[in-house]
Amino acid sequence: MTVDTPSTPEVQCMASRLEVKSLRNAPGFLIASLALWWQARHAPGALGVALKAEVLKGTFWTYSAWIDKAAIYAYAGAEPHKSTVERKRKVMREATFVYFTAPVDELPMSWDEIRRRIAVQRDSAQSGR
Repeated sequence: MTVDTPSTPEVQCMASRLEVKSLRNAPGFLIASLALWWQARHAPGALGVALKAEVLKGTFWTYSAWIDKAAIYAYAGAEPHKSTVERKRKVMREATFVYFTAPVDELPMSWDEIRRRIAVQRDSAQSGR
């Protein structure tokens, strides 16, 4: 991930782990993910966007840095993101989202750190069931 220079010492980050129900859904999910990655990279307020696709595992990871939460929500509500998410929910087994602020000098974070943050969120959600 390349991070544009923000004007604040901290930025809003979002990370996700998305898992499809079947490996036969993975290629279509990858194509949709790439389109949304491109959209996010050009969205107002986006500072950096990364996608890691483990297609043979049916797992997709995202990580993005934004100027604020409003920019994330604006992107999420814009097309084609909004309708793509609605369509792809049918093929998803599980989704975990993590929102956090991070100091600019810690960006970009490693995928190990992103995975750790998502694992904490998943563990917390499962223990709360």
